[in-house]
Amino acid sequence: MSNYKTQFIPDNSDPLQEKFINYLMLDGKKSVARRILKDTFGIIESKVKKDPVAVFERAIEKVKPSMEVRARRIGGAVYQIPIEVKPGRQLMLAFRWIINASRDKKKLPMSQRLAAELIDASNETGTAIKKREDTHKMAQANKAFAHYARFQ
Repeated sequence: MSNYKTQFIPDNSDPLQEKFINYLMLDGKKSVARRILKDTFGIIESKVKKDPVAVFERAIEKVKPSMEVRARRIGGAVYQIPIEVKPGRQLMLAFRWIINASRDKKKLPMSQRLAAELIDASNETGTAIKKREDTHKMAQANKAFAHYARFQ
């Protein structure tokens, strides 16, 4: 009897890629999500002539936010309180921002849009990086309310 968390992971994939595939997947179509990621890696390899897995991991690292703001109601007023982001949430936000930025672009196949966004993110440009910068600016602008974080 196997543990419910045990699942099949192909030889050419690692847990980070598998988690990304799960975020990319729509309507339970995992094989489609796998094919999109595989095609994306092929496009990245042909465009930048680098290891696509390294570009993918670098992009994820660049997009991960370290701070974010949470709305908190204290004494009838709502404050945007800056807090540090936990590692699991950092990964989730990075995946979500990259995938949403790719989905927002139109007229190209998803693999090409995703490849473009991952390349941009690894070069510290693009929509996902802008989202992270905006989040950090918001946290920086509201750091006067950081002392309310103890009420979190």
